[in-house]
Amino acid sequence: MRRLDPSELFELDPDRPELDRPVLVQALDGFIDAGSGKRLAREHLLTAYSSQVVARFDVDQLLDYRARRPAMLFVEDHWESYEDPELAVHLLQDAAGTPFLLLAGPEPDVQWERFTEAVRMVVDRLGVRLTIGLNAIPMGVPHTRPTGVIAHGSRKELVAGYEPWVNAVQVPSTAGHLLEYRLGQAGYDAVGFAVHVPHYVSQTEYPAAAAALVAEVARAGDLELPLDLLEAAAATAREAIDEQVAGAPEVAEVVHALENQYDAFLAGRGVSLLEDADLPSADELGAELERFLAEQSQDPPSG
Repeated sequence: MRRLDPSELFELDPDRPELDRPVLVQALDGFIDAGSGKRLAREHLLTAYSSQVVARFDVDQLLDYRARRPAMLFVEDHWESYEDPELAVHLLQDAAGTPFLLLAGPEPDVQWERFTEAVRMVVDRLGVRLTIGLNAIPMGVPHTRPTGVIAHGSRKELVAGYEPWVNAVQVPSTAGHLLEYRLGQAGYDAVGFAVHVPHYVSQTEYPAAAAALVAEVARAGDLELPLDLLEAAAATAREAIDEQVAGAPEVAEVVHALENQYDAFLAGRGVSLLEDADLPSADELGAELERFLAEQSQDPPSG
């Protein structure tokens, strides 16, 4: 069987500037994005810093349109617009003017191996020194504690100083995870960060998760990425959650149980934050809390 050339999956902008070993942040839409943490982080970077597309992937070869139908706008008697899916590498500059790259767009539905090889070729041609993956996952943690993060990488030295949260766990794969794995196998430096989102707010926007992800990008990539807007949005969301918890004793009881579990875990007593069999599920926290949080997220914070 003829192997399809991965280089046919992408086009580089011939007028792109020369780059000095930038980092590449990969934040594809994918399987799980608790609290929309990854999306909010990606949108923050794209709106807070001017950007230009330096590489585009052929979405016609990578997407299943019937699974994720792009939106079209119909006005009176004609089709007004079509939301073209875009999977691209954007060139941005941080607050100090340091260039960095962002891979954004829909996770490919097919050809994962060919796609990861194509990204590796882009990494080579743009001189990328480090790839940073972003994720946000639901966990049995309270919103009243600092946002935790699971760090992983192709070399232990890349995540030195981060304490492991789990020993071993098998999870459904994503194209982003496979990319990190394949890059590591090929000898490239790649890291990933998955922030913990309280499971009872995982269906609503949780800006604290985005702030934590952007902070990890800044740390790993040696970039200046101010968090003022995200931290302000996180503080507003925290106040809204606190207000609702204070008015609902059953919710306050759940949060208190999560606080005890979290503190016990950090104290080294072996409580797993990935197991919440003895805790209420998100649905059991009550329709009132869900409605309240949904109302808070109807007007997304700027940035």
